[in-house]
Amino acid sequence: MFALFLKFMAVAFGGACGAAARYAISLLPNPLSIPFPIWTFTVNILGAIAIGFIVGHQSKLGNYTMLALKTGFCGGFTTFSTFSHETLDLIDKNHIILAGVYALGTLVACLIGVCLGRKLAA
Repeated sequence: MFALFLKFMAVAFGGACGAAARYAISLLPNPLSIPFPIWTFTVNILGAIAIGFIVGHQSKLGNYTMLALKTGFCGGFTTFSTFSHETLDLIDKNHIILAGVYALGTLVACLIGVCLGRKLAA
């Protein structure tokens, strides 16, 4: 039971660090002269690079460290990193159609979800 508690704490600590890092980046001024969400775009790319790097070193990291970095930090920083890793994992396992359904389905469902959330809030 204590080991499970420690796992939750590792995820919580990593998640808090990831969320704080994302917020800090969002405070930066937009350097573009167009209304493009540059920092969200940047965070998603950085998160994808981070989760790829972490997974690439998985054998060298302990379970608590993996939970803190992969599930916690990357999850708090951006869930897009996990989505990207899972999609690539499906492709690596030769589940090409399933990867496409997952990727496109996630995009469409999340856009619909935001629209639905807005309508429910109105």
